[in-house]
Amino acid sequence: MPRSFLLALGLTTLLSTACSQAQSDKTNNSETATTEKQKGKKGKKNKGDKSKSEKAVAGLEKMASLDGNIRESSGLAHGGRPGTYYTHSDAGNPPVLYLFNEQGKLLGERELPVTNVDWESLAEDNQGNVYVVDAGNNNNSRRDLAIYRVKPDQPDKVGKISFRYADQKAFPPTKEERNFDCEASLWHAGKVYLFTKDRAQQSTSKVYTLPDQPGTQTAQLLTELSISGEVTGADLSPDSQHLALVGREMLYLYEGNDFAGALKASVKTVSLKGAGQTEGVLFLDNNTLLISTEQGSLYRYKL
Repeated sequence: MPRSFLLALGLTTLLSTACSQAQSDKTNNSETATTEKQKGKKGKKNKGDKSKSEKAVAGLEKMASLDGNIRESSGLAHGGRPGTYYTHSDAGNPPVLYLFNEQGKLLGERELPVTNVDWESLAEDNQGNVYVVDAGNNNNSRRDLAIYRVKPDQPDKVGKISFRYADQKAFPPTKEERNFDCEASLWHAGKVYLFTKDRAQQSTSKVYTLPDQPGTQTAQLLTELSISGEVTGADLSPDSQHLALVGREMLYLYEGNDFAGALKASVKTVSLKGAGQTEGVLFLDNNTLLISTEQGSLYRYKL
């Protein structure tokens, strides 16, 4: 074979190999750059998510888990001694008030001689009375709504407030008007205030008021609060200037010179993402909240 032909063949092979290597290096560099870019994006995303999560729970402190015998904490009230509290379970559970401490330890039980159709909330006055609100009304069809007034140390002496909503005409109303379920309440100046859980639109909590005296009462519509969500708990601060409502992993805060002013104020919404199904809320002082979940977690939140 001529030498010139061999030289030409070798040169062609060398050039082909060099081109292939160059192309491979280019591809590898491109893949590396893409990988590093993706890593950079992923890192920024994770950092952003972490920051968002930390911001969402700022001010929220896990205190304890409730004793396992306390199922589905749905409401909160102060106990007879500092650092003690009452809670209860909802539909399908015994008609019992559970007394516990800040460590979640069960201290005692107060069984009431009534039925737990669907207990959803507790309120308390300044005379030691607790108001057990049996007004869970998922289908908006109940005609046996009740509030039980009792001093927990005298559980056999229960006063019953039977009530209806002044503006409910159908049982149940159309699906678009089903806003007669109540899981939140508070007491103020001789009246019980009820905050509805808007199952129809999840946009409005109607506020009703009725006298705190046993008997047959009519809950009158006082105002409506524009809320994105479903209200599951309510309480008023000792100075009556802060109104706190909770929903599913949400906290809604209103501030005014008094309760009437707070009801007219703009809402401040706080995410409680990751806390669980938040249901009970109670002011420990003018700036501190106790919050409970159906899963049995206890939290402290600083305003």
